[in-house]
Amino acid sequence: MILDETYLLSNGVAIPRLGLGTWFIDDDKAAQAVREAVALGYRNIDTAQAYGNERGVGEGVRTGGIAREDLFVSTKLAAEIKDHDRAAAAIDGSLETLGLDHVDLMLIHAPQPWDDFRGGDYAEGNRAAWRALEEAYRAGRLRSIGVSNFLREDLENILAGGTVVPHVNQILVHPGNTPTELISYCESKGILVEAYSPIAHGEILRNADVRAMAERYGVTVPQLCIRYTLQLGTVSLPKTANPEHMRSNAQVDFVISEPDMGSLREMRARDYGKHSRFPVYSGK
Repeated sequence: MILDETYLLSNGVAIPRLGLGTWFIDDDKAAQAVREAVALGYRNIDTAQAYGNERGVGEGVRTGGIAREDLFVSTKLAAEIKDHDRAAAAIDGSLETLGLDHVDLMLIHAPQPWDDFRGGDYAEGNRAAWRALEEAYRAGRLRSIGVSNFLREDLENILAGGTVVPHVNQILVHPGNTPTELISYCESKGILVEAYSPIAHGEILRNADVRAMAERYGVTVPQLCIRYTLQLGTVSLPKTANPEHMRSNAQVDFVISEPDMGSLREMRARDYGKHSRFPVYSGK
């Protein structure tokens, strides 16, 4: 069962291949969503300072009835923090808000602040923030560290200035948006890719080609999309607070053929509807 399967990060830490994304889950609903997911067998829970739900996620982790060491909890340093001292303080803040003595993975949420996404040069600020993550990692408060939305040049900046190679790069991956070269580069450096929005924030449900392929496999469009990202070798992080969707998202015990993987890999579909206003979808 996919919920029992893991990858090993370059530092030997195991990370479940399928996780629960919590973007857009309100703080007062996050604890119950986490408890529902844990009851279904999820062991990988992803949040962020920017989501505004760390308190609820932490509550769900603490009250889910599963030993802390059996759960993999990730959070992200706010994209606007580009200096060492504020990053160090924000790491403390996340741990306090979550109510946990450590997290399993912490990422820099983006290489630029959201209001200047893919804009100015924040290389020095990213190196400074990375130093704070490295310090918390060495102190055992973060079991692994990484980045999110980083392109090759952003990763090269960290590799050149840091002492720890990022364990993870969490990026937008779904049928219709497969950054093959970036995924290959990450693999060459031992950086595991996590795929967020594997269902394209829901917009792909309307894609006729994807729907037809899903029907051929006798699965739903979300199941096809999640399976696709898993077969790419990434961690898949579909977001939902709906227990039925959580259950369905984990029912991906089928294999997409190589020709169909090729078709999905070459597909170009980046229509995110009303959600295109978000920088992660618009690219700016």
